[in-house]
Amino acid sequence: MAKKYPPISSKYPHFLHGADYNPDQWKDTPGILGEDMRLMKLAHVNAMSVGIFSWAALEPEEGRFEFGWLDEAMDALYENGIYAILATPSAARPAWLSQKYPEVQQVRPDRVRALFGERQNHCYTSPIFREKVRTVNRKLAERYKDHPALIAWHVSNEYMGYCNCELCEAAFRDWLKIKYENDLDRLNKAWWTSFWGHTYSSWEQIEAPAPHGSKTLHALNLDWKRFCTHNITEFYKNEIAPLKEITPDIPVTTNLMGTYPDINYHQLAPYLDVISWDNYPRWHSDSPDREIAFNTAFKHDINRCLKDGQPFMLMESTPSNTHGMAKLKRPGMHLLSSIQAVAHGADTVQYFQWRKNRGGVEKFHGAVVGHSGHENTRVFKDVTEVGKTLEKLDSVLGTTVSPDVAIIYDWENRWALNDIVAIGGHGRDYENTSVQHYKELWKRGIPVDIIDQTADFAGYKLIVAPMLYLVRPGTAAKLESFVEKGGTLVITYFSGMVDENDLCFLGGFPGPLRKIIGVWVEETDTLYEYDENYVTACENNELDLSGEYRTAGVCELVHPETASVLAVYKDDFYAGRAALTVNSFGSGKVYYMAFKNNDDFLTAFYGRLIERIKPLKAVDADLPEGVTAQLRTDGEREFVFLMNFATEERCVNIGGKGFKDVLTGESVINEIRLQKYGFRILERL
Repeated sequence: MAKKYPPISSKYPHFLHGADYNPDQWKDTPGILGEDMRLMKLAHVNAMSVGIFSWAALEPEEGRFEFGWLDEAMDALYENGIYAILATPSAARPAWLSQKYPEVQQVRPDRVRALFGERQNHCYTSPIFREKVRTVNRKLAERYKDHPALIAWHVSNEYMGYCNCELCEAAFRDWLKIKYENDLDRLNKAWWTSFWGHTYSSWEQIEAPAPHGSKTLHALNLDWKRFCTHNITEFYKNEIAPLKEITPDIPVTTNLMGTYPDINYHQLAPYLDVISWDNYPRWHSDSPDREIAFNTAFKHDINRCLKDGQPFMLMESTPSNTHGMAKLKRPGMHLLSSIQAVAHGADTVQYFQWRKNRGGVEKFHGAVVGHSGHENTRVFKDVTEVGKTLEKLDSVLGTTVSPDVAIIYDWENRWALNDIVAIGGHGRDYENTSVQHYKELWKRGIPVDIIDQTADFAGYKLIVAPMLYLVRPGTAAKLESFVEKGGTLVITYFSGMVDENDLCFLGGFPGPLRKIIGVWVEETDTLYEYDENYVTACENNELDLSGEYRTAGVCELVHPETASVLAVYKDDFYAGRAALTVNSFGSGKVYYMAFKNNDDFLTAFYGRLIERIKPLKAVDADLPEGVTAQLRTDGEREFVFLMNFATEERCVNIGGKGFKDVLTGESVINEIRLQKYGFRILERL
């Protein structure tokens, strides 16, 4: 059941709008602080993330702290009605720290220690680094704990990277000893180390994967990634310890990076008071904007679901361009893409960054204030428009959505799929395949949760599990219960093949899922690009599918056991064999796609399926191409976001049911016209 969440800070119970602010980079520029305050008020911003890479400015020498510049900035912000999301500076070490304590610097997988420079390239295990981080964080918390501008802590910045130093290797072995209860024989069996004679006879023999060492022992790879997530989480907990002790009522967060592959965010999320993430889609690229839109929406929904529907912070986005291709956002896209984040659950819109740097790799990265230094720019006007719009959305603040539909997107499953060899490289399409299924729901205006295997499956009408290759303990039983009680499960090829240690299930695939899917998978045929086959719908199938659909690289040869056949292969030696099945299990059904497919099949399949199960939709309307509808609600009031990502005007007929335009207060019925990159925010009456 949807509910109303409290604002991020009770000091400012409104949408937050702001940017990364780095006054430490401008200390020698006279008058710039006052000018920034003038411009911030013009831009209708109200919260700044302050001092993200400022360790060298805060502690220019070991043990000598300088807070004067930050005092001045914090005071100026508050005096001008702007709040501070105060950053801890661990993402970029000062040079003196690397020089005096070289062990804090990260060791690459090839076992070469990094030189000073860049960012987030430190050893997360290093005791001295953890100590220094705690010290500077404690100093910040003690100094600003009572400052009226402080509303949240921005902890570090975009955690990333693994360290392979001796400290991390030893910590990895200690972690393994705990996991395997100090039983090396148990580890050897779980990792199948008898392959190639890799059996370990001592814990000290275990090393992390390396390009010049072991990289093909898949269970080792999995456990190493699990350990690294654990280690980064422990480092984060070390960072927040003094903050939680001294400022227990100030929320803490760290900015995540969507589907960043190296950290399982579900493990880190419980220790964040609010989720925040950095969003940098490549609008107007070689893919249509509508495709960029549903890829971005997928990531927004992941972040909303990391804390069970709690609204998240859009911590970084760009008002203009990134420093790569640097293609500018076309007129209208900045406001639309900002509203898209809100539509999927964001209670903030923030940017990197406030003022463009004069030097460094990101000196041409988009910012609110350009090198011209004034407000008379298109980008500044776009940002101001976002600020004015957010000021009218107080009624939406804190609302969420409780979808009927979920997609299982699991980091550990992704890690295992990426190690697949011998049956083609299609396992590396996991994210794209998940988004391909998601798109069919997005374009119909159906809200979706993106969950992992640890989630509670109860409460959904439909769960989609693309390529559920690695099945964790308990997952099969939860899916059985879900389907038995009336749920609908859609699952695909490459499912139920390995356990949590990447060991193949014996007795036939799809392993523990075989009972509910109702088929046995005998073989998998992965096709070359020039190969082709087709799937033909059976006559009088229960979904009323018709015609034929081209396969896209994977064809499993399955034996229906309790399942019924809905479509068969057209060609090759397995012509006529099942390609799409349905199995009744208890009160529910399981649909199994034995082939990798294209959009035309998924459009037809989900169109028929949705007609039958009737999941929650944001609005009862047929949405034209490029238009989506998303929903936020507190369980009583409902807000519908209609958004047009097409480059032409689109019309949506919402019928005669009454809505009120949240931004204008006007009553809205029947046909709505959406301009190119246009949107409407409606409250259902």
